[in-house]
Amino acid sequence: MRTIICVAALFPSAGTAFATGGIWCSVDDPQVKFQVDAGVTTGMGGPTFNFRGDLEIKARPIGDQLRKTTFENPNLTQYWLDNKELWLNIYHEQEMAKTFSSIELTILTRASDEGVYDGDCKLAVYDGTADKDSDDKPVDLIGKMSCGAE
Repeated sequence: MRTIICVAALFPSAGTAFATGGIWCSVDDPQVKFQVDAGVTTGMGGPTFNFRGDLEIKARPIGDQLRKTTFENPNLTQYWLDNKELWLNIYHEQEMAKTFSSIELTILTRASDEGVYDGDCKLAVYDGTADKDSDDKPVDLIGKMSCGAE
């Protein structure tokens, strides 16, 4: 009798196992260095999990709060992954001296080989604490990059 109850209890959960994979992108050039990665499920619409990343804007002064940024799950605002494209939009906002500054990293790549995605990245930095003589437009850094997915 116990065996029947145990099998009956386990049967509904047998179909809920899904395979997982991952996505990752990195750049290390004279202007910027970053690494982002996340786990991706193949079921339930392919949500990400354990997203994290580190960004260093080498052109900013040491000690500047926007020089180094750590990304976590809530910072991955949008993503798209299929056999043809990998797109990521990562946004981080922080308050400094009662003003807001933000960093937006956009990655747009196309598959060049199985599991390899090549394309462009754009880093937009809006520094709310910068000299107000500027035109209040974000500073954009644009470059080429390669990502991977499995």
